[in-house]
Amino acid sequence: MTVPSQDRTREKVKTFIWWPMCQKDVAEYCKACDRFQKANKSIGRRLGNMIKVQEPRKPWEIFHIDWVTGLPRGGNKSYNACVVTFDRFHNTPIFLPCH
Repeated sequence: MTVPSQDRTREKVKTFIWWPMCQKDVAEYCKACDRFQKANKSIGRRLGNMIKVQEPRKPWEIFHIDWVTGLPRGGNKSYNACVVTFDRFHNTPIFLPCH
């Protein structure tokens, strides 16, 4: 679902109902709405051109590692986290359970 701009929100509200402080109330609603703010966030100044990430020539030449924590305990060893490794050559994640 997309989030409309403040102007479109105001116009949509006005098609159904109007009240004296309609414009101000819609503006305040949009400023307070977390979803609206994230969807309509300005991206700011451009910092430069994107560059292509180097493609690996062999397995495990380029890889990424990340932690996933706060998982519900599971398994006979009560793992509650995992390390995720991602080999760019194979494009397949590997999940390693841990504490």
